[in-house]
Amino acid sequence: MEIIHISAECYPVAKAGGLGDVVGALPKYQNKLGHVAKVVMPMYRTKFLYNNAWELVHEGSQYIGTKWFHYSVIKEKTNKLGFDLYLVDINGLLDREKIYGYDDDSERFTAFQIAVCDWLSKWQHLPDIIHVHDHHAGLIPFMIKFCYAFRHLSQIPTVLTIHNGQYQGWMDWNKAHYIPAYDSWKWGMLDWKKNINPLASAVRCAWKVNTVSQSYMDELRYAANGLEDLFEYEKGKCSGILNGIDNEVWDPETDEYLAKHFSVETLEKGKRKNKKEICKQFDLDVEKPLFTFIGRLVGEKAADILPEAISSSVYQHQGNCNFLILGSGDPVVEGQLESVKQQLNGYVSTYIGYSESLSHLMYAGADFLLMPSRVEPCGLNQMYALRYGTAPIVRSTGGLKDTVIDIGDPQGFGIRFNEASVWDVTYSVGRAIDLYYNRKEQFQQIREFMMKIDHSWESSAEEYIKLYQSLK
Repeated sequence: MEIIHISAECYPVAKAGGLGDVVGALPKYQNKLGHVAKVVMPMYRTKFLYNNAWELVHEGSQYIGTKWFHYSVIKEKTNKLGFDLYLVDINGLLDREKIYGYDDDSERFTAFQIAVCDWLSKWQHLPDIIHVHDHHAGLIPFMIKFCYAFRHLSQIPTVLTIHNGQYQGWMDWNKAHYIPAYDSWKWGMLDWKKNINPLASAVRCAWKVNTVSQSYMDELRYAANGLEDLFEYEKGKCSGILNGIDNEVWDPETDEYLAKHFSVETLEKGKRKNKKEICKQFDLDVEKPLFTFIGRLVGEKAADILPEAISSSVYQHQGNCNFLILGSGDPVVEGQLESVKQQLNGYVSTYIGYSESLSHLMYAGADFLLMPSRVEPCGLNQMYALRYGTAPIVRSTGGLKDTVIDIGDPQGFGIRFNEASVWDVTYSVGRAIDLYYNRKEQFQQIREFMMKIDHSWESSAEEYIKLYQSLK
């Protein structure tokens, strides 16, 4: 089966979040199952582009509205990611360093999708599946169904994966001319509440829709940033498939970023060495439990409650805890965390920004990972933490609810709480200290159990194949 993944992100080419991790791993594991999975994405000006070898495979021209543009498609030569990778370049639109955040993002991603459809329409054969990811590729199911130039592609089954339904790519109808000529009777397949909504269009037009956890699929029917009624109406073709993690990248026995490699058998010494390295770098006490947060400092992640929750925890537990925060986002939250760091020097430290190497070291050396997210479609951080023997402390939402069982359950290994509030986080920190850290032998056994949990991509990739096969 030949599968074409179309996405705005793909690790390690360009990544802003979990979308990039998924698209960088799922195709590789589908290929291992004997299929031919390929990835198509924009050609941003990233280090990966300049550090690898490419060949030109196609050039073409199209219109976005009245504006003519030339595009080219290049392919990575060595298959180093475990799948064929294609980058689409459009001068003046996609030749940027950042993935998102430009005033003309609607034009950029619409042009990208037009170019992809035009390129696919020139193929001598048809792929078996077109798999689009999030709203940046969400107009493609509409285009191949109803745009006259691409309708010979309409027999190709399309699958939409929603990684985050809060972002939908809204466009005013004054940008409708961006979309190539289509059957005007079908304008309603683009519209949602008097705007063009690419995500809503994809939900309507794709043959199948899935989210990256079953709980998130259920949540979208009552919390989908305005699309609740649509998800309720289309529930018959919607399902949830839990993301996996790439065990070849996230492996404490081989991870190049760690101070010391370790396995289940050498867990205690390995984590201790990595914790010492972190505490040395950030002037923290290695004898105290280390709580970490890794992620974007934004409202979705409930980062705004972290400054007060951290302060409250340090005072409530009389300094018997350390906190290390890695991330960036809201400047107000960044500033508040820096203030807490100054006030509680020796108990709290921060790294404002992003560091891939530090994130790996933190998963390996931390005792606990905090994820108080308001929205978490799947979450990968908690799976990385489990792989490295770090106990996740999570809000009971989305994929966090599907992957973390509370310690109060006989099979439990993590801590779950219900509200994204200062009180819930502070209380959970206390539970972690009392139920885990102060019971060394029990904590060791739970860590060993966590490391054996299988969240690899193999089973998830098979679920996607079953989904594709249901469309044949």
